[in-house]
Amino acid sequence: MQTIELKNHPKIIGSYSIVGPKEGAGPFGKYFDYVMKDDRLGEKTYEQTECKMLELSVTGAIQNAGLMIGDINLLLAGDLLNQIISSSYAARAFNMPYLGLFGACSTMAESLAVGAVLVNGKHFKNVVCATGSHFSTAERQFRFPLELGCQRVPTSQWTVTAAGASVLSLDGEGPEITKVTFGKVIDFGINDVNNMGAAMAPAAADTMFTHFQETKTKPEDFDLIVTGDLGKLGAEILVDLMEEKGYKLGKNYSDIGHSFFTRQQDTMCGGSGCGANASVLNSYIIKKMRQGLIKKLLFLPTGALMSTTASQQGETIPGVCHALVLEAGGK
Repeated sequence: MQTIELKNHPKIIGSYSIVGPKEGAGPFGKYFDYVMKDDRLGEKTYEQTECKMLELSVTGAIQNAGLMIGDINLLLAGDLLNQIISSSYAARAFNMPYLGLFGACSTMAESLAVGAVLVNGKHFKNVVCATGSHFSTAERQFRFPLELGCQRVPTSQWTVTAAGASVLSLDGEGPEITKVTFGKVIDFGINDVNNMGAAMAPAAADTMFTHFQETKTKPEDFDLIVTGDLGKLGAEILVDLMEEKGYKLGKNYSDIGHSFFTRQQDTMCGGSGCGANASVLNSYIIKKMRQGLIKKLLFLPTGALMSTTASQQGETIPGVCHALVLEAGGK
């Protein structure tokens, strides 16, 4: 089985989100903790900015939890850049054990799943899970130099400039992680780097189907089912794939990438990047759960496990998706 039931119910006791100005102008703008005035944060390079965003999100989440940096036993973080440099460089600022993770845009789910299992087993008391991305770092690494101003195709998505962090613990109050489903790598032969939604949708369908089967649940058992970064096209493909498997996704299903920007912001199929999932989870979703407006959530960020080298060599794009069940809880 791919699903683990967490009987001790690790809680998200602290959270923080930071986004760029374009992201702050979108539908979730009022929920983010900090909206940057520009996309640099006073740093010389975009890579340094992404690192700074992760530092600020980790610090903010710890403060939101009412803890000190010295109270944290482990940092789990990842990003989209080669050798996950943003996360590793950000970890230099904290005197704590660190595990660097890469699941592309699924990394927030991966870090939360690994962290929740460790906290549930009482191996660590307080764990921070963080993820971030930046449009200008990802764009020039995976597609074209920014200076070229290349035209974007209708199936493309806009990498979100954002970061978010969560503090997990058995103590305190906050939404509880009750189950995690670790996903498989699924490859349906898509090799278009401008069509991430089609590449990742099969992985989302596989993990969602597995979760429903192993937990004996169905879509209507959840107040909200959220995938991450599939965008408009990928979300439509997922709905079709799940219907073929016998599950009809209704009005309680949404995709973060599809919802992140308004139509007027001209981002084609929507947003992408692991910062999208991290920022929305640690702002809008957590706040709605604390208010009791969302009581049971199925959270399924997806990731395209590609690299520029593999793409240039004609390789297809594998996808992965991990799932978590979050339930509104108390102490």
